[in-house]
Amino acid sequence: MNAFLNLFKQSATYNLYRLLIKEVTDFFETLGEMGIRLLQVLKFILKGELHWRKIIDECSRFAWDSLPITLSIVGMSCIIISMQLSPEMVKQGGEKFVGALMALVVTRELGAIMAGFAIISMIGSSYASEIATMRVTEQIDALKVLKVNPIRYLFVPKVVAGFIMMPIVVVIASLFGIICGGVAAHLSAHISKLNYISSVWQGLFVKDINVCILKSALFGAAISLISSCCGYLAYGGAKGVGIATTKAVVWSFVAITIIDYLIALIFFF
Repeated sequence: MNAFLNLFKQSATYNLYRLLIKEVTDFFETLGEMGIRLLQVLKFILKGELHWRKIIDECSRFAWDSLPITLSIVGMSCIIISMQLSPEMVKQGGEKFVGALMALVVTRELGAIMAGFAIISMIGSSYASEIATMRVTEQIDALKVLKVNPIRYLFVPKVVAGFIMMPIVVVIASLFGIICGGVAAHLSAHISKLNYISSVWQGLFVKDINVCILKSALFGAAISLISSCCGYLAYGGAKGVGIATTKAVVWSFVAITIIDYLIALIFFF
């Protein structure tokens, strides 16, 4: 019997089973850690125990540093969509609705999602690698020795900055995307500027803008919290930093798609 068990433990099936158990356990541990950190962050925010200088620094980092790449991604995405959409709409006699469709697509989905992907790739990965490096080099332990709460010092400014600045980035990127879509529509289908602007004005509603702002704020807070948590849980030297950064990016992508689905379910169905 022992020989059979030893042979089974050396098989690919057993190794796959152990890997599955490890991944499931890691998933729930990370999810629980995020819930605990979220409650701690909310506690400091509600008490007003904030490092305003660090929040301002993080706001500058979150918005200013990510804005060029965000505008590039959103702008190019809108150009590509408009170049394909506009000629087909003209063929069907719907050139008056191109601007409304672009405004609807960009405001409801494209602006926030593309901006979220850009910020995850640039800012979220940066947060995770920064905190993971502090963890594996024992800088976080040094903060605790100095009686500095790492959640208040590291997490809270990043989450607050993400919650505040993400809507600003998304609004700017969405406006830029709609303008790029108009230029592409004019060049690809000869839709007049006045026609496009009038269509945008008719197709853009206050509800869509408010939902976009709410969604963006939740995206920013989620990206900051998840990236910080993944970095905080890092271990194992340089390899652990890489694993934490990868995990932060993957978890953030999944989180914003889930948040996006829930908001669409609440406000548009």
